[in-house]
Amino acid sequence: MDEDEVVLMELKGMITAMVTPFDKKQKIDVHATKTLVNQLIRSNVSGLFIIGTNGEFHVMTQEEKLQFAKIVIQETNKRVPVYVGTGGNSTEEVVTLSKEMEKIGADALSVITPYFLSLNEEELYRHYVTIAEAVSIPIVLYNIPKNTGIHLSTDLIKRLAKINNIVGIKDSSGDIENIKRYIEATKEDDFSVLSGSDSLILKALDAGATGAIAATSNLLTNIDVSIYQHWLHNERNEAEKAQSSIEELRRILKLGSTPSVLKKAMEMAGTPVGQARLPVLEPSEAALHEIEIVVNDYLKKYAKLAN
Repeated sequence: MDEDEVVLMELKGMITAMVTPFDKKQKIDVHATKTLVNQLIRSNVSGLFIIGTNGEFHVMTQEEKLQFAKIVIQETNKRVPVYVGTGGNSTEEVVTLSKEMEKIGADALSVITPYFLSLNEEELYRHYVTIAEAVSIPIVLYNIPKNTGIHLSTDLIKRLAKINNIVGIKDSSGDIENIKRYIEATKEDDFSVLSGSDSLILKALDAGATGAIAATSNLLTNIDVSIYQHWLHNERNEAEKAQSSIEELRRILKLGSTPSVLKKAMEMAGTPVGQARLPVLEPSEAALHEIEIVVNDYLKKYAKLAN
């Protein structure tokens, strides 16, 4: 990859870990997808991160992933970068999907670690190097050990950061000390560390992260964007208020399996994106009541959650 291209793909700001809208037949909802893309871009997000954890990548076929990515990429039309999840257990399958995503215009790839098996450092290194060598667009690593059972060590990140088109990492470990270690280990490289834990956005920025990839910004778009903007302009009190204000949403997200509560909250706030796919069920009646209270409270407190 040309060095100038890497610079142009600098990861920064508030990037939305976008949900995948489904219709009543559990098929990709094209209209709802386009509506959500435009709503998020109007609210000044710095990028769209699709087919990740909250995007339900684990219950989508390869064909559906390509279909969804095409819709988002075409609708976005280069207004913001689109980061596309292509990770999986098979290196060969990840390479194949990554090449296809590059062909249809993805700006960058997000590659979660393999899961189910416990892999050693060299196996993980070769997995990522093989993928990086197969494409020419930037790659963002994705560390979420609670879900995958694999943690990308600081030593491994230091090695991977030397690869030209591996340009950053989304860290969803929930550990600010881990984020700090990644930042320290890669400070000499053209490499960005982003918080994937919404509770740590401000702390991560203070530590040297360049931004965040946040699922809460599907709903609390303007609030999440303001955390970064207030931080950028040294408006400390406002940044802290915005950060703390997302905690109520984070609390209720635990009332159901990911992303059932988030999708229901978005529907209640006027952005219908359908239900999560089976085996994830709708939140319980008690949870629905709690979700409604919290969403209504947000709508009363803030003039706009998103445009």
